[in-house]
Amino acid sequence: MEFAAGAIGGVCGVAVGYPLDTVKVRIQTDPKYTGIWHCIRDTYRRERVWGFYRGLSLPVCTVSLVSSVSFGTYRHCLAHVCRFRYGSADAKPAKTDITLSGFASGLVRVFLTSPTEVAKVRLQTQTQTQTQQRRPSASGTSAAPPTCPAPAVGRAPGPKYRGPLHCLVSVAREEGLRGLYKGSSALLFRDGHSFATYFLSYAVLCEQLTPAGRSRPDILGVLVAGGCAGVLAWAVATPMDVIKSRLQADGQGQRRYRGLLHCVVTSVREEGPRVLFKGLSLNCCRAFPVNMVVFVTYEAVLRLMQGLLS
Repeated sequence: MEFAAGAIGGVCGVAVGYPLDTVKVRIQTDPKYTGIWHCIRDTYRRERVWGFYRGLSLPVCTVSLVSSVSFGTYRHCLAHVCRFRYGSADAKPAKTDITLSGFASGLVRVFLTSPTEVAKVRLQTQTQTQTQQRRPSASGTSAAPPTCPAPAVGRAPGPKYRGPLHCLVSVAREEGLRGLYKGSSALLFRDGHSFATYFLSYAVLCEQLTPAGRSRPDILGVLVAGGCAGVLAWAVATPMDVIKSRLQADGQGQRRYRGLLHCVVTSVREEGPRVLFKGLSLNCCRAFPVNMVVFVTYEAVLRLMQGLLS
């Protein structure tokens, strides 16, 4: 039941939050954007509405599996921990039990999400990456007088990746299996800690928002707890999310980063410590409505299936 409820909740969450996710990734990977509205205006001016949905088809196809595994792993891990520590899977878990189960859920999902994250980030950033590659550098100018220009060659090259599957195949062919798991070290740090925060904060808030004499919060309590849990999780996740996005986008053109630590040091040295919090406000704004929808759908489906099976 937990797996099915998590799958449905995840799909609903993606439908709500994907456009802002595109803006978040572009802000994190391209220094030219001065803020959220600058990125939104520029994306809409150059690519219209479709620009906000680049790479959407792959997350929609895979998020049901990933979300199902996340929620299912959390519930089953928590049940095993409670059975081991208290003798019953139905015993009330301690906060450490919830934290460990959430951490395990975050680690498990990395192995499923890394290839899709690589494809998503490459598709979301390929337009501005190509523009940067065509832009001449100041250090490359020559002191010699210009020669006669060569005749223009046809039309400008199109995007490197034609879609999610083409992107995955191209990355695997050009960079090998390791290319599909590029940035997975940052993804491990991001998802482990953020999912521990996610499930712990949701459980604590639900407990606080449950009316006296009842075992569960009402729908408003679930909405508030889910939204706040998402915000807190992304507040923890954003620094590693920035590094993850940069590592995964680094396969296009000349590579800048040798690994996780080199990416952190280079980014902070060039742009200051604030670079690690790029997209934080956008992540939090996106996380609240997305996780409201995820948790209220998850709880509703779970209660429906429990009612049908009882």
